[in-house]
Parts: sequence; structure tokens; C-alpha cells
Amino acid sequence: MLDKGRYDESKPLDMHNLQFDLAAAKLDLEPWIADKIKHPRRELTVTFPLRRDDGSIQRLTGYRVQHNTLRGPGKGGIRFHPQVDLDEVRALAGWMTWKCAVVDIPFGGAKGGVTCDPGEMTLAEKERLTRRYIWEISPIIGPEQDIPAPDVNTDPQVMAWIVDTYSVFKGHTCNSVVTGKPLSIGGSLGRLKATSTGCVYVLQEAAKHLGLSLEGGSAVVQGLGNVGYHAAELLHDAGVRIVGLSNVQGGVYNPKGMDPRAVKEHFDKTGYLPDYPEADEIGNAELLELPCDALIPAALEGQINLANAKRIQARIIVEGANGPTSPLADDLLKERGVFVVPDILANAGGVTVSYFEWVQNLQKLFWTEDDVNHRLRDIMVRAFGEVLAIAQREDETMRTAAYMLAIGRVAEAKRVRGIFP
Repeated sequence: MLDKGRYDESKPLDMHNLQFDLAAAKLDLEPWIADKIKHPRRELTVTFPLRRDDGSIQRLTGYRVQHNTLRGPGKGGIRFHPQVDLDEVRALAGWMTWKCAVVDIPFGGAKGGVTCDPGEMTLAEKERLTRRYIWEISPIIGPEQDIPAPDVNTDPQVMAWIVDTYSVFKGHTCNSVVTGKPLSIGGSLGRLKATSTGCVYVLQEAAKHLGLSLEGGSAVVQGLGNVGYHAAELLHDAGVRIVGLSNVQGGVYNPKGMDPRAVKEHFDKTGYLPDYPEADEIGNAELLELPCDALIPAALEGQINLANAKRIQARIIVEGANGPTSPLADDLLKERGVFVVPDILANAGGVTVSYFEWVQNLQKLFWTEDDVNHRLRDIMVRAFGEVLAIAQREDETMRTAAYMLAIGRVAEAKRVRGIFP
């Protein structure tokens, strides 16, 4: 019997390992395979100087972890954040492996990050940071090796700087080194909203499974970044009342609903979200506990845990962020009738359309946005059905079922490839 007490909820790597161990135990994997695919294949730590605008020099540390490349090149974002450390990047890289496998696209998992506060940097400093970090990790990334993408505090502009820096390193233009690029240099239509669109697709499937009507229902979204904002926007346009929204500053609540565009316009104009005049101010912890049909945590990991799971009132949780719910809280949420669509399934729309972008770059043939969204919907609906079938057959949470599906696919790849030499 697995001793869950030895895993620390506050540590993303512990949560990744617990999720793996729970599912791997159900699959009865060969020990050598389980040990091989649980841990990262390659880790690179780099330190480099950043020249600030005032002429001072700051030493920064960055990471790139390639967790698994059995099913294809590594795939995973790059984040700039003060809390980035090696264990967090290891966990995030592992989650990318399982995310790609659960939707059955031919990528492995990777992740990168730099420990820094981009909020205190000018645009020029952020560009120098990006270019120097990419120069340091250039030997281990590439279209056939490891393909970065946007993540926390990075965006299409950062991806454009990466393309340029890597192309200088290689001596020729190489658009396919990253995904999530601007359209002008090979980005894909539909990529900007892809993670949010995928979240909405699986939310619709979950509501259908539970017999709930989303139109006229209510939703709470934690996080007003790319994923959270566009998810709120899409749901609002589909007739769902957005009753709660938040960012790192705090949140706002209006049981009658809010237009997320108006909330974002207020934030963009004033720089402060919680004083939006058409709603009441609310803390992020309280926001998660609001009564609603759907809760979309789309901020950072570790938001829902044993301490607050008993107060969650949502009927469905769709994890827009990576690792927002502790697996230690899953059984409690399940007992209380909360249906959780786990991160490796719920937010896989982003990496799925990143795969589409990569394919388009390699073929030099681009698709319409309708084509992209149609293909995305097919993949997300199919994956949801496969995970749900396992959850029902095994009487397991959707998270364990998703990991069983993903780990099984990666394990089979290792089994048939074998050990070399």
C-alpha cells in the first residue's frame, strides 16, 4: 500500500511522483521500466550574466530538463518567475511527458525556466535575458530534439527572440525550434487560445457526462493570464456566467456575472484588478471556494489541497494550470461529488496545437483556424472519452485514469525500444 504521508503537498516534484506512483502501481509495470520513465533523462543548469539598463550586471540561473523523449522530441514551455527551481522544472517536465501521451501526440516532455522577476525588468532587459538563456541551452534544443514554447511570463514575442537567437546559433533560419510564435514567422492560427479552447472542450464533455447544462450556468476562473482570460472569454460568449475572476493581486466576485473583457480592460487601464467597480473584492483563497458549476484554476500549482478541498463548492474542476490540485485531495473531492478533469488532459490543448504548429512548419503548409480547432476538438474529445472509460472501469479518479493511460503508452514505447546497449 502506497504511503501518501511521505509526499509533501507544497513540493511540485513530490506531487508529480505521487501521481506517477499511484498510476504505476495500478499498471503493475516492470520495475526497470517504471524507474526509467519516472525520472528525467537529461538536466541542464546554466548560470549567465544579465546586463541591466543601468549598466549593472546580475547573475541568473536557468534550467532545461528533458524528462522523456521515447515517443518523440521533448516538448515544453519556458517560464520566467522568481520561484523557478530545478525540482519545479523537473515536475513540470514530467507533467509534459504525460500530457503529450494522454492525447497521443508524438512528443516527449521537457520544461525550462529562469529564476528571475520579469516584472522588474524592462522589455530590453527581458530580451537580453531570453537571448542569453537560449544561447546557453542551444546545444540541447532543436526541432528534432526539444521544442520550447511559452509558459508563465513568456509569450509570442519571447518565442520570436528565441527563433532569432537559435537561428544565429545554427547559421540558418529555423522557425520550427519553438511553437507559440507570432504568425509572421510561422506561428499557427488558433495557438494563442488553444489551451483555453481545449479546456472548454473538455468542460463541455464533463458537463455532458454529468447531465449539466453550461448555458446559464456559472464559472469561476483563477488567473487572468493567457489561459484564464481566454477561457473566461470563451465561456462568457457561450452563455456561461463568469461570477469570479482573479490574478495575483486578488479577485472579484459578482453572482450575476461579469464580462471578462470589461474586467481585463479595467486591469489594463488601472493596473489593479480587485477594485473593478462592477463586482466585490475577494481573495484568491475565497475565490476557489465560491459556489459555481465550473472552477478553472489557471494560475500556478498547489492551489487546491487537503486544507481547502472540503470547502470547494464547484461541481466540475477543469485544471487550466499545471498541478493546481494536490493528488492527496483527489479522493476527498471525489467523495464530495466534485468531478476533476486533471491538468494533463484539461490543458493539453496548448501542446496539441503546438504539435500542429510544428507539423505545419516542417511541411511549410499552413492550416485555417477552423481546421486547427476541428482537429483540436477531435483529439480532446477522444482523449476525454478514453480517460473516462478507464476511470469508470477501474473506479478511479480521472487523474489516476489519465496517468494510467499516459504512463501505459510511454511504458510500451520503452518496452519495445528496450535497453541500449
